Amino acid sequence: MTNAINLEMNPLSSTVANLNASLKQELDSKSSDEPTIVVSPTPTYNSQVQRLADFDTLTAALEYAASGTTGYNFYDAKGNLRSTLSYKILREKARVSARRLLGLGLTSGDRIAIVADTTPEFVELFFACRYAGLIPFAMPVPVNLGSHVVYVQQLRGILEGSQANAALANADYINFLGEAAEGLQKLRWVGTPEQLEKLPASNITLQSRSPEETAYLQYTSGSTRTPRGVVITERALMSNLQGIVRNGLEIHSGDRAASWLPFYHDMGLVGMLMAPMVAQVSVDYLATRDFAIRPLQWLRLISRNRSTVAFSQPFGLKLCTLRVRDSDLEDLDLSCWRAAGVGAEMIRTEILRNFAEKFAPAGFNINAFLPCYGLAESTLAVTFSHTGHGFQSLRVDAGALIDKKIAVRLQADGRKYNEFVNCGRPLPGHTVKIIDDAGQELPDLRVGSVLVHGTSIMTGYFNSPEDTKNALQPGNWLDTGDLGFLFEGNLYITGRRTDVIIVNGRNIRAQDVEELAEQQPEIRAREASAFSITDANDITTIVLVIECRLTSVTDRQSLINRLQRLVYMAFGVNCLVELVSPHTLPRTSSGKLSRFAARKGFIQRTDLTDQLSAESRDR
Repeated sequence: MTNAINLEMNPLSSTVANLNASLKQELDSKSSDEPTIVVSPTPTYNSQVQRLADFDTLTAALEYAASGTTGYNFYDAKGNLRSTLSYKILREKARVSARRLLGLGLTSGDRIAIVADTTPEFVELFFACRYAGLIPFAMPVPVNLGSHVVYVQQLRGILEGSQANAALANADYINFLGEAAEGLQKLRWVGTPEQLEKLPASNITLQSRSPEETAYLQYTSGSTRTPRGVVITERALMSNLQGIVRNGLEIHSGDRAASWLPFYHDMGLVGMLMAPMVAQVSVDYLATRDFAIRPLQWLRLISRNRSTVAFSQPFGLKLCTLRVRDSDLEDLDLSCWRAAGVGAEMIRTEILRNFAEKFAPAGFNINAFLPCYGLAESTLAVTFSHTGHGFQSLRVDAGALIDKKIAVRLQADGRKYNEFVNCGRPLPGHTVKIIDDAGQELPDLRVGSVLVHGTSIMTGYFNSPEDTKNALQPGNWLDTGDLGFLFEGNLYITGRRTDVIIVNGRNIRAQDVEELAEQQPEIRAREASAFSITDANDITTIVLVIECRLTSVTDRQSLINRLQRLVYMAFGVNCLVELVSPHTLPRTSSGKLSRFAARKGFIQRTDLTDQLSAESRDR
C-alpha cells in the first residue's frame, strides 16, 4: 500500500494545530454562564454476567452487550474524553442507520466502504452494515497530509477492487472520497454520516444474520504487494474472537482495554474494536495521529483508567521509549497493565527490553508482554504466548540460519547470532506447520514457509481467484508468506519469504540489510528499505533506499560509500544505494515500510532516468 501512517510524525503538526485551534474557538464561543456538561467514561465493571464470545454472529454479540453498561470511549489529543458510545446506544443507533442504508436501495451482500477515522460514527456505520446484511470494509485515513494525489489513488483502487455500492466518510475526508469515487458506476451513494442521518429510514424488518454470511472485507496493508480484500465470514470471525478473548487474553471481569491502533488495520478492528465488545469490555481510544504526536497520552489513559489490556506494534513501543521523558514517569502507574500485546510486525527483543527498562519505574512489569502472531487472512490471531510469562526468545547461529536454514541454538559467546521471539502456540482449532520449497513438512528448528489451517481462515480474496488460489493450498492450508520455525510447539517468525533476497545462491533477509543501515547515525528507524532487482541478464542486485536529511554532496556520497562497504563486509554482495527525501518511502496502512511499493517506485524512477539520459545523448 502507498503512503499511510508515518509514525516518525512529521506531517501531523498542522492537523493537531487545526484541531486545537478549532477546540479553542469552540470554547471561546461559549458563554461563561453556560453550564458545563461532564461526560464520564463507560464503567470497567459491568452490570451483566460476562459471556466470552459464545455467539454465532457479531450482531448477536452486540444484542447481548447492549443489555450492560460498558462500551467505547473516545479521547482527544490532550487526553480529554470527547465522547462515549455505550453498547446499548451503539445498538440503537446502528439499527436506525441500518434502515437508512437499506432505504438507499442497497440489498444484502452489497459492499459499503467506510473511511475509518477513530470516531463513534465509524463504529455505528460498521455495525449498521451488519444489521442490514451489508458487507462493510474500512478504508485508511491520510495521516500524511502531503500525499493528496496518492491517497485519492489509493481510495479509488480499493473502491474499484471492492466494487463498492456505497461509500461514507466524515467531513474531514469526504472531499478525498468524492474525488476517488468520481465516475464509478457501481457506487449508488457517497456521503457523510450526517447526510445519512437526514435520509428517511426504511420500514424493512432487520433479519437475524447467519454464520455463513460474509461479515466484512479486510483490506491487507500491502507491505509487499497491492492490497487485497480478505473475505471473512461471521463463523470465521466469531471463532477467532473466541480464541482471542478466552485463550489468548484470558479476559475476565474487570478487564479494560486502551488502544491507539487504527480501525482500518486488522489488529485495531478485530483485536481492539470487536474483541472487547464480544466480551462486554470497555475500551478507551486515542486516535492514531494523536498517539503519533504524543504517545504519552496512550500511557496516561492506561494509567488513569486502570486499563489491563493494550496492544501495540513494536514500533509503537519504541516511540514511547524515545518520546516519553523521565519526568513524565512520576505521574504514570502502569502496574495495572497485565496483557501488553505485541504483534503486527517482526518483534525485536531490544525494543521490548528497552521499553520495560524505561517504564519499570512507572510500574510496568516485563512479564506483561504478550507476543502473538497473526494476519488478516486468518481474521487476526493465529498464535499467542502465555499471559503473565513475558516474552521468551531464542538466539540462533546466524551462519547456520543463512546457509542451512537451520535454527541452531547458540552454544558459545562471540559468534554472530539472530534472536527471535517466541510467538506462542496456535489458538484452539488451528494448526501451524513449516514446509520446505518442495512442500514437505519440516521438523523443529528447521526454517521454512509458515502455513496455517483452522476455523478462522478466510474464504479467499474478493474478486481475486488467482490470488486466492496462490494463498490457499490443498486442504485449505493458508500460505502466510512468512518464514519461521517451530520449537516445542511454539512459533518463531524469522521474516517474510518475499523479503528474502537471493543473490548468487545466498539467502539474505531484507530486514538484516535495513537494520545494518539503521545503525548509522544519519539514519533513523524505518528510514531504510531493502529489496532486490533483476536485470535483463538475470543478475540480481540488492537495492537500499534511504531517507536522507544530508544536504552536502560530499556527506551524501560518503554515506553511500560507507553503506555499500558495510553491506559487502556483512553479506559478501554489492549493493546499490539510493538517497531520497525524508518522509517519501511508501508505507502500509499499519505504518510498515512497503518494500513492494518502494521497489516499484525505484524501478519507475530508474526507467525515467535512463530514458532522460538516452534523450540527452540523442540531442
